[in-house]
Amino acid sequence: MTPHSPEDLPEEDEQPRRPSKSARKRTAHAAQNLGEALIGLREAELAALALPELLAEAIREARRIGSRAAGARQRQYIGKLMREIDPEPIRAALAARSERDAIETQLFKRAESWRERLIAEGDGALDDLARLRPGLDRASFRRQVAAARHEHGSDSRTGRGGPAGRELFRALRALLG
Repeated sequence: MTPHSPEDLPEEDEQPRRPSKSARKRTAHAAQNLGEALIGLREAELAALALPELLAEAIREARRIGSRAAGARQRQYIGKLMREIDPEPIRAALAARSERDAIETQLFKRAESWRERLIAEGDGALDDLARLRPGLDRASFRRQVAAARHEHGSDSRTGRGGPAGRELFRALRALLG
């Protein structure tokens, strides 16, 4: 047997390396967590992702399972199925959904804040809102604010009031959105 020269031996960098056991476990857990996020989506959002039918059906089944142990097994199965597909488009879609939800929450809070301010301050707050949104129909908003203030004053236990307060909120969301 002849000794091998260093040129004949493959270099360490050329040999294919398998991921470590820890890396494989992290990947498996990430896939399962992504699958669990999919379980929480509404059916229309799930359909928009165009997932493989086997995975989509496993997700639907996980929603129906009431047993904790059976649910855990189903989530593991979903994680296994998730490892067979490219997770990046799903992650991107979920990130976009989170961003939309954050924007929607911010809009909700702005409208709620304006409603409370309009009810508490009246015309002064309406003037500020008109400066913010020059095309504001002041007469319509003045009527809505008056109705919400009346409703708020007559039923102080509900805080924001009833139908008039909700109508003012919807108008503010449309204006600010």
